[in-house]
Amino acid sequence: MKRLAIVSGLLSSLMLALPASAHQVWLQQDGKEARLYFGEFGENLREVSPGLLDKFVSPSAVLISAQGDRTLELRKGADAFRLSAKAGKGESIVAEDAHYPVFENKHASPAVRTAWTPAARLVTSDAAQEPRLTLDLLPTGKPGQFKVSYKNAPLPKAKVGLVTPSGWMKEAYSDAQGLVQFELPWQGTYVAEVHHTDKSAGERDGSAYDTASFVTTLSLVQAKGIKALPAAPAAKPNK
Repeated sequence: MKRLAIVSGLLSSLMLALPASAHQVWLQQDGKEARLYFGEFGENLREVSPGLLDKFVSPSAVLISAQGDRTLELRKGADAFRLSAKAGKGESIVAEDAHYPVFENKHASPAVRTAWTPAARLVTSDAAQEPRLTLDLLPTGKPGQFKVSYKNAPLPKAKVGLVTPSGWMKEAYSDAQGLVQFELPWQGTYVAEVHHTDKSAGERDGSAYDTASFVTTLSLVQAKGIKALPAAPAAKPNK
């Protein structure tokens, strides 16, 4: 119960500046394909179509490798967007929806129009990488260490949450260089998440906004460590 309360508190705080239906996007892959999910990784919640998955306008994805960048096709399925390729050893994938409709944040007084940008990165090694997303979360070459960047510059004092499918979770804040360090005790998949709000006004697809809100995840698989705990029971998708 204590673990569930901690996870619930973190997720609630992350959603204050977002529409009620917006959680996070993250990338996962198996031996066959890579997929972009929308929901809550630590709660085993995957939104579906028909449903909240249909709110996405035009998510994009790029495979990054030593041979260069490759734009991937995304095909919407029942519970995820299927990517046309997966990342091989030493490769990574970045994905985002830069056209999510501007919405009015009714939690604020007065109401604030917000442009929300969900993004995700998947890595297959600890090798250091360069920023590619507006708000990015990157491996540094040191196991368990990540770098938060915003518009290609280190972002200090950013809260990063790290979670496993069981709901186990840790939090840390980035230092002056944008660096954050975690222990990775469990085998299996981890998803780290960071969010940032830029209060500069702007325009997206013809709609004015007051603030820009970014949520980015980083997915990785840890081969060593303690045997992973079972995943949380699948949560019911929202309507």
